[in-house]
Amino acid sequence: MDIVIPLFDHFEPLDAIGPYEILAYVPGATVRFVAAEPGLVQDTLGSLPVHVPTRYSEVERCDVLLIPGGGSFRTMVDDPGFLGWVRRIHDGTRFTTSVCTGSLVLGAAGLLDGLTATTHWDAAAELESYGAVYTPERVVRHDRVITSAGVSSGIDMAVRLAALLTDEVTAQAIQLYTEYDPQPPFGTGSVAKAPVEVLERARTLGQ
Repeated sequence: MDIVIPLFDHFEPLDAIGPYEILAYVPGATVRFVAAEPGLVQDTLGSLPVHVPTRYSEVERCDVLLIPGGGSFRTMVDDPGFLGWVRRIHDGTRFTTSVCTGSLVLGAAGLLDGLTATTHWDAAAELESYGAVYTPERVVRHDRVITSAGVSSGIDMAVRLAALLTDEVTAQAIQLYTEYDPQPPFGTGSVAKAPVEVLERARTLGQ
């Protein structure tokens, strides 16, 4: 089972590493990172360079395509060659998925037309500009296409995907092994729950 995660400069680290941690435990699965060119790819926070040995153009098919978000999505949506590759790969996947603003890449590739989808809350309007209908749900599935909301929701998506790729007992075992049992100290993890001052501060973090 081949799982492919494209990385471009300024990717959001947890968007990629969270799902990777879960999906790498799926029996028989191999998770590969790919890039535009082999070499170091820099995350959006600036301290986690990742060496990626494989060009995305070398990949002709995979079972799962997972597009992470972060500032990297802007490079991806402005690259017709990459979007064409996403469409070609999607034709043969079991599942095509995204985390955070990675869903805008799926939208730009024409894979979300008329579908409800999710993304980071601050990118909802941009997602809808690509023909999708935004919903604040953490994970949204339409057959082979699965989108997840901001950053941490990629872990939720990956656990659900693990169940689809194997079975629920295996997915639950992976969840237990990684001790994914969130107990956040504050109830401000969504726009619906956050006070105005928290929302305003959050908008400054990604700038």
